[in-house]
Amino acid sequence: MGSNSVKTGMIQMACSNDKQANIEKSLTKIREVAGMGAQIICLQELFASPYFCWEENYDYFSLAESIPGSTTAIFSELAAELEVVVVASLFEKRTQGLYHNTVAVIDADGKYLGKYRKHHIPDDPGYYEKFYFAPGDSGYKVFDTRYARIGTLICWDQWYPEAARITSLLGAQIIFYPTAIGWALSQDKKLNQQQYQAWQTIQRSHAIANGVYVVSVNRTGMEGNMDFWGGSFISDPFGNLLFQAAHDHDDIHVHELDLGKIEETRIHWPFLRDRRIDSYSPVCKRYLDEENEKN
Repeated sequence: MGSNSVKTGMIQMACSNDKQANIEKSLTKIREVAGMGAQIICLQELFASPYFCWEENYDYFSLAESIPGSTTAIFSELAAELEVVVVASLFEKRTQGLYHNTVAVIDADGKYLGKYRKHHIPDDPGYYEKFYFAPGDSGYKVFDTRYARIGTLICWDQWYPEAARITSLLGAQIIFYPTAIGWALSQDKKLNQQQYQAWQTIQRSHAIANGVYVVSVNRTGMEGNMDFWGGSFISDPFGNLLFQAAHDHDDIHVHELDLGKIEETRIHWPFLRDRRIDSYSPVCKRYLDEENEKN
């Protein structure tokens, strides 16, 4: 492996209602991908539990925990043993009555580097996240790990180019997207495929527009009325699809990323150079009719 390369590992899996069993399954799979050479390993969104947001149920708040806390301590120990970086998505209890959908990043020496709290919170049939999570309020984040500078966004953040842009401007070389998204059981195959392609396309466009790698790790399996579509993938800085996982079963994968390709791509496609930052203030408006109505 070259000195300017990093091997990323992704873990796509189905989850049960048993939190401890999900954690143990994740630990086993981390060992597997570390044995395949992975240096940075990303788990899916809310890997320690079922995707409980398919319904509004107060009982699920008992799944939340402090970050850092008992689960991050377990993963810190394993990260130090295997000398791998772990990107772990958990249900965070910030204080009584205040909860977040949060990623913890643990470095290859087991040190907890910090957290990113999901900014964009959906509220749709099957995804009642506003019932559980407050939006992140500490800004977008990057983390200087042993192997690369990485950014972490979460699921619904995937659809917003602003989030990817800011994370890239902070210096991320790789953006990881832990994810939980799937098909409603009532949908036909054509619509299912259209939705998956839109999901992948928007994220590959973030890779192109920003000249970064994108690693998107989704869950799989049937939960509630949702068939999680798996299909975890890796895109290079020009949007080329380097890997795509299966839709219907657990999958793990390790891929070597050439970080030198970031500079090469940005030199030939200098989108950052040609940005007209002086003209972008309208993007901070909810909708431009608000301005037009004043005239």
